[in-house]
Amino acid sequence: MDDRKVAVVTGGMGGLGDAICTRLFRSGYRVVATYSPRNQSADEWVDVHRKEGIEVAAYKVDVSDYASCDAGVRQIVSDTGRIDILVNNAGITKDATLKKMTLEDWQTVLRTNLDSVFNMTRPVLHGMLESQWGRIINISSVNGQKGAFGQVNYSAAKAGVHGFTKALALEVASKGITVNTVSPGYLRTKMVMKVPQDILESKILPEIPVGRLGEPDEVAGLVAYLCSDEAAFVTGANIAINGGQHMH
Repeated sequence: MDDRKVAVVTGGMGGLGDAICTRLFRSGYRVVATYSPRNQSADEWVDVHRKEGIEVAAYKVDVSDYASCDAGVRQIVSDTGRIDILVNNAGITKDATLKKMTLEDWQTVLRTNLDSVFNMTRPVLHGMLESQWGRIINISSVNGQKGAFGQVNYSAAKAGVHGFTKALALEVASKGITVNTVSPGYLRTKMVMKVPQDILESKILPEIPVGRLGEPDEVAGLVAYLCSDEAAFVTGANIAINGGQHMH
């Protein structure tokens, strides 16, 4: 019988999600990645990782839809027997100034980046409460802490994520479950590398005191620590990992 703890990472096929999945597998967990119904490349992604010796199961879940999350969680628990760790990592951007932002741009980002945290956490929480152990890690953003031009929707959603973290941390602190937020700055991911090079060099990098983008593996290392038994006294925290771009 496989008694390793089971970690579920939403948006597990993105740049940061991929790094988190890999790090958690290497840290001794059974790892499950959820991916968007719009992403059809799960089999290839799983095969590539398997060839590298990394076993990650993939489940198609629409994190913006509660019924899809509930069904996905049931299926994962049916297949693995448990969920001990949840990393709410899925997120998207639809940038525009508020003057130009459509209602759909607002609703889509809020549903994917904030509603998703409720949609996944609520069905997972029952099992954690039963076993009296759990780790919930919500991935926010430096832009949820300091705001960002053209990201009213994204900044609002990511700020909301930490409000969720603090309230839930209070509710489950006596049950052996910790709930924390990780707020990365600009990382070397596909999403950030889509930013035009001149904007990156003239606007973004000068704001980062360490003078470079963060590596997804650096954030994954922090997530792995928060999953561990050593981090049992850390709960309700928002840990910034942004190269000094924003301090508070």
